[in-house]
Amino acid sequence: MAISNFISIIVKSMTGAGKIKIRHLLKIALVLVILTHMLCFSAQSETLEIVDSEGVVHQLERPATRIISLYPAHTENLVEIGAVDRLIGISTADTYPEQILTKPRFSYHDTLEKIIEANPDCILIRPMIARSSPKLVKKLQSYGINVISLQPTTVSGLYDYWHTLGEISGFTREAERMIHEFKSELENIKQIVKTVPVSERPRVYFESIHAQMKTFSPASITIFCLESAGGINVAGDAIPRRSTNIAAYGKERILSKAAEIDIFLAQSGRMNRITVSEILKEPGFGAIKAIRNGRVHLVTEHLVSRPTTRLLEGIRQIHYLLFPNNLSADRQS
Repeated sequence: MAISNFISIIVKSMTGAGKIKIRHLLKIALVLVILTHMLCFSAQSETLEIVDSEGVVHQLERPATRIISLYPAHTENLVEIGAVDRLIGISTADTYPEQILTKPRFSYHDTLEKIIEANPDCILIRPMIARSSPKLVKKLQSYGINVISLQPTTVSGLYDYWHTLGEISGFTREAERMIHEFKSELENIKQIVKTVPVSERPRVYFESIHAQMKTFSPASITIFCLESAGGINVAGDAIPRRSTNIAAYGKERILSKAAEIDIFLAQSGRMNRITVSEILKEPGFGAIKAIRNGRVHLVTEHLVSRPTTRLLEGIRQIHYLLFPNNLSADRQS
């Protein structure tokens, strides 16, 4: 029987019992106090179970209050849901938002002592770090620190990831609000895209790493951005590398679809330091329709690859690159 129901029964019995001796009332009051404390303790002692991107199960007795984020997306999302005060450290790669830039910087290349000295109760990493520094992760865990590896590679995983950050930081309600607002704005963009007939939508090759002739997995967040913006992915047959969002394609396969590629997009950032000029001068690329027509564009990496709500900005930017004459939407960037 639930504690609340039991309390209700006691109260009803009191109201119908007529005269009750003072000592009985005191006993009942004492029982009610004890039951109330039991109910509060039960609610507070529920352990939060988190399954990270590596499949590791973490048991959190309470939300983390001293978080070190070693991935800029974690940092940005925590700030957006209101958990900025839970962040005691950020990564050396963090550049946004401005309000966190004065926080102490950390790296997975740091000494164990430096990290321990900061006294974190949770360190948020991503699979790349988990794979490259397993010894550091194990040592940190041996000190009782939750080291949680998170990075979504699909859209459904994106929403789960945001929810998980809310659970870890104790801002679940705010994370759900963020998800709702993102979906709502995404739907607005989709309504704009619907005004363009499918037959008029351009076929696009989206480059991830030029030097290796790689594109993105068809299920990746980046291709989700492209398709949400109204583009058709010509590399829908790309096979992802391991469980990442990157997929090898090769120059031969790209050129086999040269006549189909209306627009050539490339992410620009730390993963792909490339210029439009270099793409245009790539040997053999002169056969590509988009190259001949000068429809080659760069898209800022963190707007289409990082799992933050700024993906909406990336989608809008891509939409205007694909449909420069589509004036039916208010540009927001």
